[in-house]
Amino acid sequence: MDLGIKGKRALVCASSKGLGLGCARALAEAGVDLVMNARGAEALEASAAAIREDFGVKVETVACDVTTPEGQAQVLEVAGQVDILVTNAGGPPPGLWSDWDRDDFIKALDANMLTPIAFMKALLPGMMDRGWGRVVNITSQSVRAPIAALGLSNSARAGLTGYVAGTSRQVASSGVCINNILPGIHDTDRAESLDSGVSKQKNISMEEARAQRQATIPARAYGTAEDFGAACAFLCSQQAKFIIGQNLLLDGGASNITI
Repeated sequence: MDLGIKGKRALVCASSKGLGLGCARALAEAGVDLVMNARGAEALEASAAAIREDFGVKVETVACDVTTPEGQAQVLEVAGQVDILVTNAGGPPPGLWSDWDRDDFIKALDANMLTPIAFMKALLPGMMDRGWGRVVNITSQSVRAPIAALGLSNSARAGLTGYVAGTSRQVASSGVCINNILPGIHDTDRAESLDSGVSKQKNISMEEARAQRQATIPARAYGTAEDFGAACAFLCSQQAKFIIGQNLLLDGGASNITI
């Protein structure tokens, strides 16, 4: 399918690896020029070089921490006027409700709620003026089905979801579509970190920890960054113009939710 976005320009945050990279590559395959961001310059440059070689699109890079005002300013200066925004940031660490204090919640809010909002506030006006735009926020399945050990993530991402629910409907008449993708377990560093925690807690091997988690997923497999990226690219397409303020759950059926 021709997504109709060749020649558009996208900012994809945290895109040197994992789900962010999956989104960047899928958009590049559709002919979109990219501004890629990540904290680690080496991995970022390697991923950007591979995309240039594979798809022949223009790719600019900004290595910085976008959860800080300074990092956001750096990225926005390079990004300029973009047509597509994909927000993404690693989730806060798991734990018990008694582990977290106010500073922990502030860090989670900065990374997983306030940073995406800052980028939307900066870039939505230009999209609205031009009469076209797409925003995809990478959040988590825990927005629909909270995970006990991920209280920090549950809280911050739920706040972002509420913000998007209202904002998306306020900008839709200007040709701008904002949606969220809610990943379950995908074969990324995040899954490896979670499996490592289970391995240590239960004193089992990483393979056993992975097998136990896969058994809880009806698809009996982890998702892939490539499939995730394809879903993101579709939400950024011309054909997605009637999808507004939705939360697309990509979890292999793990969350038994019908509404």
